[in-house]
Amino acid sequence: FGLSAVSALNVSEGGDKHLDSFRRRCKLLGDEQPLCVTTNNQRQRYVTKDGKCRVNLGHIKDKSRFISDIFTTLVDLKYVWFLLVFTACYILTWMSFGGIYFLGAWLRDDIAHVHDSQWQACFENVDGFLSALLLSLESQRTIGYGTRRVTANCPEGVVLLMSQSITGSIIDAVMVGCMFVKISRPQQRAQTLIFSKHCVICERDEKLCLLFRIGDLRESHMVDAKIRAKLIKSRQTKEGEFIPLEQSEINLGYDTGGDRLLLVEPQTITHIINHSSPFWEVGAKRLKREILEIIVILEGIVEASGMTCQARTSYTQDEILWGHRFASCISLEKGAFLVDYSGFDKTFEVQMCPLSARDRSRPGGFSHGELHRETRESNRRLWDAESHEKSPRAASGKADQTQPCRLYSKQKAFICRVC
Repeated sequence: FGLSAVSALNVSEGGDKHLDSFRRRCKLLGDEQPLCVTTNNQRQRYVTKDGKCRVNLGHIKDKSRFISDIFTTLVDLKYVWFLLVFTACYILTWMSFGGIYFLGAWLRDDIAHVHDSQWQACFENVDGFLSALLLSLESQRTIGYGTRRVTANCPEGVVLLMSQSITGSIIDAVMVGCMFVKISRPQQRAQTLIFSKHCVICERDEKLCLLFRIGDLRESHMVDAKIRAKLIKSRQTKEGEFIPLEQSEINLGYDTGGDRLLLVEPQTITHIINHSSPFWEVGAKRLKREILEIIVILEGIVEASGMTCQARTSYTQDEILWGHRFASCISLEKGAFLVDYSGFDKTFEVQMCPLSARDRSRPGGFSHGELHRETRESNRRLWDAESHEKSPRAASGKADQTQPCRLYSKQKAFICRVC
């Protein structure tokens, strides 16, 4: 890319300055830190393990859009700020109408004649702002102690009381509705949907696959559960454009319906690494050098409430284990299947060739279980050779039962020669 960039610039004298500027724009300077790597050489996650997106939105100019959707804005607030807004709405309403009651009583001279039994007051027993505030509170909350009230001696007092009743009903509907939606949000249901700590890459049915596990801790199951995954990775185009967070689709069985789950017991999700997979060219060594992140999204309908729930997690390249398989966590006990969640994250290492799926598919490469067939054939030949070294057992036709343990080192050496 650097040679083509230099030829495209056609620089002669003073071309180094333009070349440095071009490289700076294309993010090619060697002393610059990668975009997705922090100063302590750890990858900056796009999504945390508990599903929170680590993206901060800044310099938003048109913030009036949030006011136009005030209901969603209130629901998205944190509980501390929401309770503060909840309390402030009622207090400001009581104080506002209390001030109006006090102003009306003062203009009609009700305060000066509060102890005059012959005076026809509009706001009865209002002798100051505090008593006007109590009248506002008792009227809006329909407490009605009876000592302070709005009489029929003035029509403006009746209109004011009707206005406060309507305003209080609107505030009750909005605040109680926001509180109900905030408490019953299905995000809390996602706390009982768990993902395995690691992804594994191994062979399944003679195909190289990427596997991870999901489980549901509740007995009330998710309805119409669906799983999907994205690969987040930075990339530089041939034209020099740097794409910091490019998203690639990871097929989890969309064409065959494998992405739709019956999430009763822990499910092992499989991604077959083929020519359309973003891991087609990734082998064991390249996986250690890659800077990538797999985002897993599980969606479903909560059986109890009928609301849609979404759970997320992510896996970085350090959390992808090459040549591992998940241990079984399901057993049959007393006529029912028993799920042992203590073994949910357990994996065990298997012998596997470190070649990528692309290298395995090439002529002369080992693909679709050829390595296992060659290993079994080698084991048979080594078994025969070791068996005939023991003349008494070879003559009787009985093989030494301890041979597999001694053949492990030879089998491992054979796999290294093959790969």
